[in-house]
Amino acid sequence: MWNAGQGTDMVYNGENPAVQTSFFTDYKLSLSPTSSMFAVWDNAYKLVARANLLAESINAAEPSIWKSEAQKNAYLAEVLFFRAYAYRVLVNLYGDVPLISEALHAPKSDYVRAPKEEVYKLMEDDLNFGVANLPKRGKEEGPGRITQAAALHMLTEVYICDGKFQLAVDAASQVIDGVEYKLMTSRFGARNDIFGSGDVFLDLFYYGNQNIAENTENIWSIQFEPNTIGGGTGVTYQGFGGERAWGPQYWNTALKTPDGKPAYVLTLQAGGTLANISDSLGRGAAWARPTNYSAYTIWQSDWNNDIRNAKHNIKRNFYFDSPTSTYHKKKIDFTNAFYKRELSVDTNKIIFPYLMKHVSPYKWFTDLDLRGAGFNHKDVYAIRVAETILLRAEAYVRLGKTTEAAADINLIRNRANAKPIVAAQATLDYICDERARELWGEEQRRISLHRMGKLVENTRKYNSNPYYPGLNIQDYNDLFPIPQKAIDNNIGAVITQNPGY
Repeated sequence: MWNAGQGTDMVYNGENPAVQTSFFTDYKLSLSPTSSMFAVWDNAYKLVARANLLAESINAAEPSIWKSEAQKNAYLAEVLFFRAYAYRVLVNLYGDVPLISEALHAPKSDYVRAPKEEVYKLMEDDLNFGVANLPKRGKEEGPGRITQAAALHMLTEVYICDGKFQLAVDAASQVIDGVEYKLMTSRFGARNDIFGSGDVFLDLFYYGNQNIAENTENIWSIQFEPNTIGGGTGVTYQGFGGERAWGPQYWNTALKTPDGKPAYVLTLQAGGTLANISDSLGRGAAWARPTNYSAYTIWQSDWNNDIRNAKHNIKRNFYFDSPTSTYHKKKIDFTNAFYKRELSVDTNKIIFPYLMKHVSPYKWFTDLDLRGAGFNHKDVYAIRVAETILLRAEAYVRLGKTTEAAADINLIRNRANAKPIVAAQATLDYICDERARELWGEEQRRISLHRMGKLVENTRKYNSNPYYPGLNIQDYNDLFPIPQKAIDNNIGAVITQNPGY
């Protein structure tokens, strides 16, 4: 859930905002060297280990198994891309980390933390190998496979982290200024105008539109396949949990009309468990309730014209579906005197703005009687051209080229029908806001804010958890603690803990 923006300026746990659960509630409560909340360190190093072993095996394989040297190098490049991806996570969350670049065939317990500059060097080498050897768009072996543009995008980000801003611009420009990838500006593919309207932004996120040839914005999307072994997390769900995480519990049986009737028509399955509802927006659990910053503040200047804030892209109004009530089909309004319950129940858990980019109405393939149980099976963007453009804008700002930065930002804003900005407005703060508007729920927000030096500042200022404003973030929380078990098991050398922990 750190990936959904937990612990940043974007969301807090709306289901239990006052209680420490398995989700980020408060930095003091949630984050310690012995916390089991995040398996990020373990998972990232598992990916490193697998990548190193695959790279060794590819290099050691008999030449006859390859159709050509180019095929061998393409497979190796894809492996090294994922090694770089793992280190991207590690270096941004933990700082200096042990650097492992070869397969291990025996236990090792004398790791030391390598300076992050050495980590960047390995990542740059891996990704440059990818740029030289990965296939171009349309030549990859299947949807979700890594292309040259994905390596260029990640290389852009690494160069920014490493202070090589012109190289970052050059890498991003190979994608942005080429002919293969462009922002989608007209409606395309299948459509999902369930609220009576739609636009190209809605189309980008509709089921089935991510991988079609017409979509020139998709650089890399994660593939979800229902009922496929290895196709997802968990035993039952091979799907995307966006509806579950980002969706409010509008279906909750605790919600009544002011005349005391159930707010929604419900049906029950055997055993009396909630089974179905008359709406089509999945079974949200309110684990990623948007902050006031992400739901309201960032939209103020273009509330009525920015298509990303349109009623079909962010559902803000919910209506009773209760035929026996006099409030049937009327808007749910928590200012009504009837609702005098704790606000953490009503506006944090049951009704709040809901991103339609996470929803897939009527497109569930598992647990149909539970509306997919909060999971759907559309593919999810890991990299879109829109983010590549915003990365180049960031590099331009750091170079002092604010005119160029504003031009890039305006590519995004023009597509959204938002007012363009001028060069003086092109700042890192503005890019943080524009990333929130464009990439809300897509980007790994903590990594972005850490790279931009804005994690502590923005979280402290904008996270509106009513019980823990700013999540009590401290300056040292800019980095995660090194897991204590990693320190304790490293008996042959010392892995120092990050300051503050």
